[in-house]
Amino acid sequence: MKRLIEKGLMFGNLYRVASPALVERYNRALEHLTGKRTKLSDFHIDLSGYSPEIGDEFDDLLYLNHNGVNRQFILLSTEQKSCPLLNVKFSTSRTILKQFIADNEAQLFALTATDAVAGELVNSVFDISEPRKLFEVAKIRVECDTTGGTIRHAEKLTELVGRFKAEEDGWFDDVLIAEMIGLAQKSGDITRNPVRLKRQDYEQPDFWTAHFGGLYLFQSVAHPAVISSGPKEELGALPIKYVFDLKDRNQIAKFFDYNDLVEPIVKARGIDAAAILAQKMDFIVIDAAADLGLDLTGLTRADIRRLARQNAHRLPREYHGLRELYKWATEGGAWPRITSDDPAYFYSLRAADTPLQDLVNMLLANLTPLDIRQLFICHKELFYRLYATWPEAKRAFVADFLAREYQVDKAGARAALFGREPDMKGEAPVAPVEEIVRRVGPWGAVRR
Repeated sequence: MKRLIEKGLMFGNLYRVASPALVERYNRALEHLTGKRTKLSDFHIDLSGYSPEIGDEFDDLLYLNHNGVNRQFILLSTEQKSCPLLNVKFSTSRTILKQFIADNEAQLFALTATDAVAGELVNSVFDISEPRKLFEVAKIRVECDTTGGTIRHAEKLTELVGRFKAEEDGWFDDVLIAEMIGLAQKSGDITRNPVRLKRQDYEQPDFWTAHFGGLYLFQSVAHPAVISSGPKEELGALPIKYVFDLKDRNQIAKFFDYNDLVEPIVKARGIDAAAILAQKMDFIVIDAAADLGLDLTGLTRADIRRLARQNAHRLPREYHGLRELYKWATEGGAWPRITSDDPAYFYSLRAADTPLQDLVNMLLANLTPLDIRQLFICHKELFYRLYATWPEAKRAFVADFLAREYQVDKAGARAALFGREPDMKGEAPVAPVEEIVRRVGPWGAVRR
């Protein structure tokens, strides 16, 4: 993993905490949430305030996420909204935290100017001991306050001000006035700077969870289902009609089709389908070459094509199915019939433009683990786990490739692969995908 860290592919873009004032604020919040304090004077935190260095210090990678449920968070700055979320147990956690910061950015900016904001993503479940409990995780409420209780004091002061205005003898109630003055000293002037956070409840009907080997819950679609990364028989009885695992390829394909969740890459608008297929084929060749113990150092795309020709009989069915699609996309001719029984089938799809796009792409990455780019972009937890099992030659190639052709322009690469993505306000970016592809190429800023 050291190679990934050095190239910024792991623990990258974290927020650095180095000043004594910030360290002390973090410690106050940490003690408030967990009863612990760190002895470190310099560390990095993610979107939720989790620090991998402190995780090592405590020998507890879930010190802010006990049992993997109801994730706690510490905000020292609104700049954390651009950080990744580490040790993800629910796919919606990052979206909810980012949206909460965006919805309350001005207020949180003011609060974190003098104190840390500590809180929790709360649902009705505190211990997921069996899969059926996941169906109780339908709504998440964000609860938070500064360590000094600024929000709590402001809410109480607002209540007292209401009493003061409504009660006929409020002007003569010395106890009420004294309490208001005391709270105002803690919360500030709420008439000029009201301390009130907006939108703290977030629906969560569809999500991936790392619990029970990895489960995808789709509950808001017309035909709901649960898709398990492990054997579905181990889940027991669930309060949903359809439960599949990754071996149920035909059923998953029908699930995608019935709910209009996917589209063929070759028919998607605004992307270079042939280039995407060619790259997927390259990744499959690299995997096969690594298994054969071949040297992958400094390989160009011409070298990869040469390897494919020389070892065509050793390449898996995924390659040959994609090859037929590639020939159709570049040369025309008869449409190749690739059914869900074909290992290349899910490699030929991408998520349709729906609110579930990210979750579907995550599931597709799980179904197509040889596509290392989609795996890294859409399912980092699985990427890191598989990376540790790969031959050294493949690890070196993949790390160099991602650092060279993805890290340099993440937005361009994602736009070329997945189409237009909305910003935090739900608005599509101004530049169309075609313009992004024209400027940076279908794989980001590719070196020519």
